[in-house]
Amino acid sequence: MVAIVIVSHSKQLALGVRELAAQMVQGRIPLAVAAGIEDPENPLGTDPIQVYEAIASVFSDDGVLVLMDLGSALMSAEMALEFLPEAQRQKVYLCEAPLVEGAIAAVVAAAAGRDIQQVIAEARGALVAKATQLGVTIIPPSVVSSDNQATTNAEFPTKEIQLIVSNILGLHARPASQFVATAARFESQIRVQNLTRNTELIRGDSINQVTTLGVRQGHELLITATGPDADKALAALQALFATNFGEDNTTLNSPPVFQHEITPPTPGELLGIAASPGVAIAPVVHYQPTPITITQYHVEDAEAEWQRLQTAIHTAQHEIQAVFSQASIQIGDTEAAIFDAHLLFLEDPVLLEAAHQHILEHHLNAEAAWQAVVDEVATSYHTLEDSYLQERVDDVVDVGQRVLRLLVGNAPTGLNLSEPAILVATDLTPSDTAGLDPTKVLGICTTSGSATSHSAIIARTLGIPAVLGIDAEVLHLEDGTLMALDGESGKAWVEPEPDTLGVLEAKREAWQTSQQQALATAHQPAITRDGQQVRIFANIGSVADAQVALAGGAEGVGLLRTEFLYFDRPSAPTEAEQLAVYQVIAQTLDTRPLIIRTLDVGGDKPLSYLNVAPEANPFLGWRGIRYCLDHPDLFKTQLRAILRASFGHQIKIMLPMIATLAEVYAAKAILREVKAELYQVGIPFDEAMEVGIMVEVPSAVVLADQLATEVDFFSIGTNDLSQYIMAGDRTNPRVANLVDPLHPAVLRMVQQTVQAAHAAGIWVGLCGELAADPLAAPILLGLGLDELSVNPQAIPIIKQAIAQLTVVEAQAIAASALQQDSATSVREIILALSAKF
Repeated sequence: MVAIVIVSHSKQLALGVRELAAQMVQGRIPLAVAAGIEDPENPLGTDPIQVYEAIASVFSDDGVLVLMDLGSALMSAEMALEFLPEAQRQKVYLCEAPLVEGAIAAVVAAAAGRDIQQVIAEARGALVAKATQLGVTIIPPSVVSSDNQATTNAEFPTKEIQLIVSNILGLHARPASQFVATAARFESQIRVQNLTRNTELIRGDSINQVTTLGVRQGHELLITATGPDADKALAALQALFATNFGEDNTTLNSPPVFQHEITPPTPGELLGIAASPGVAIAPVVHYQPTPITITQYHVEDAEAEWQRLQTAIHTAQHEIQAVFSQASIQIGDTEAAIFDAHLLFLEDPVLLEAAHQHILEHHLNAEAAWQAVVDEVATSYHTLEDSYLQERVDDVVDVGQRVLRLLVGNAPTGLNLSEPAILVATDLTPSDTAGLDPTKVLGICTTSGSATSHSAIIARTLGIPAVLGIDAEVLHLEDGTLMALDGESGKAWVEPEPDTLGVLEAKREAWQTSQQQALATAHQPAITRDGQQVRIFANIGSVADAQVALAGGAEGVGLLRTEFLYFDRPSAPTEAEQLAVYQVIAQTLDTRPLIIRTLDVGGDKPLSYLNVAPEANPFLGWRGIRYCLDHPDLFKTQLRAILRASFGHQIKIMLPMIATLAEVYAAKAILREVKAELYQVGIPFDEAMEVGIMVEVPSAVVLADQLATEVDFFSIGTNDLSQYIMAGDRTNPRVANLVDPLHPAVLRMVQQTVQAAHAAGIWVGLCGELAADPLAAPILLGLGLDELSVNPQAIPIIKQAIAQLTVVEAQAIAASALQQDSATSVREIILALSAKF
């Protein structure tokens, strides 16, 4: 169904138009508003980010029509389009129709099931009725043909079809010749457009034009035919595609995402840390931030020096806020929250007091004082035992260097690439990484860093392949030297041999093709070839994440991490604050399920205002449900907010870190108390709301048959479960290789959990990173998972992977995987059996 977005300088005007339009169709059309700005003194204006968020919240593959009032509304709408993925941008239409009349005409046409071009035509012609009544003549606009091709013969309307090319090499010479020869057999005029590359319509009977369309495997073509035998011509061309132009495509029976070849060791290869998947092949360009030299000296006017430092900090805050805003759009709120921590660092009273003391008492210059306190904080991070927390020193250095740069007057180190390249550096800060353009930076290769660093996380979200911890010899390469890297295997090659280059190019092509195909089917359900559906939900950590998840094809939220409500504040959120957020997310999801995980904090994720003492082993400490049961007031406040938000929505509660039946009994008892309290005061809630648990502790797997009788669903958290089963800290590089969710020991635990759940008649999902790995899809399907919850960016590729399997195939792969002796063997058997099927 076509969706409508209303953009206006006045929020009140826009809301009024939306209300009027909604009444015309009883609210059956997705309508969003982007209007006004957050300035109490000057509220009139438009904001491109608001427009982008409005489009994302109602996005439909059928099209989105954007209606604007005047002036900057048009500019804001045009700018908002730049933030959208290319595939979505092509389905958003800015319309010059009058705002009020156009909105009413558009919603009526959309509610009647009209396509986007018909809805646009109705909006544009909205003034005709009013003009007729006033005796004014208006020539109504014509409907624009969806293929932008004028019909050459009114007697024969243009027919069209859209087809996906599945040939491994695309329309190379032989299939292109067949296409042209077939098109030339008919009287009708055949035209072709490569929708994936957004080419112009070209003649289908020209071999040169068809060949230069650059059609690759997975590309979508629009084929039109105009003439007396149009239907026959299109049928003949469709038959060519259905038979793969007579080529042997047996290798395509398995999902392209499974065709990850295990690259054998080759001469000249460098081994590093696999940090972000994908293959990059390009010349290298070195990135070296301008070094900052600090000189310590005595200052007479300490107060003026303190003011100079405060000015630099204030400027840095503005810069970080700009980085945060851009990162929110590019990588989502969850990952952009890294920069929230940067802002908080600059507001840290202890740090500021120390700097103030250095300047006022010791009369140090601002640069030396600031460097001293940053070094002190960095040293405190280095002394931590937790390797993950040690890596947060990168953020400290990032923020510290930003302020120092401002103090000494250095310009920011720019990275202006004229051609796509692989970036080689000692390290990249989170700010450096967030500012990279994935169309220019094809890969990242650094001599330090780890897969759990914030820079690595951002690289993964941006989709930039990255290999870290490479030998320092790469720093001596000349700019322009050809490099190849494989972010999945953690290997890089300098001036790779032709054979190695060929293997990597094939792997890169397969990955890109699978990504394109996945995006085309993201909003369709994940149904196997033999008809079994697996629900694909999203893991989110903010309101904006919910909008991104829906735009990416999520069928619900399988994990709402509520910790974001508790961090970065001096006290716990109130019931009202939590209720407001839960309601907004539930309303965004409409009738889709929303699974809210109760607070999961403790020794490894401390809250300053809860005074949790540091623990020797926080992963095995006072966290999750253990902490909440010991703080019933905090727990009850959250449960009240969730229950109140549940009325009229599909909300479910999920309890984290359950290890015993006693914990479930205690949590349910507190939940009953809260329900009774709400019932007493007449506050409505969903009395049948489901309650489930996270299965992420080995004892929960062992007790799964008993736990299944006490709850409504299981959600397996393979991130923690893997490290508990394998007795390895996933943030410790010395043992991180043990913590592999594809290890048969972990997979057997998953199988045991699923079997216990199904025997008790409850459903079971999986919300760990394993769910987002397309290589794992056949095993998870074969083990019987009912639902997979993944980060929003992974939804298209997982849906595509499932759609290309059958349950029988998946069960065979899973059965074989369970008999292997290592995670490496499991991966090999997946690849081997997928190719066979």
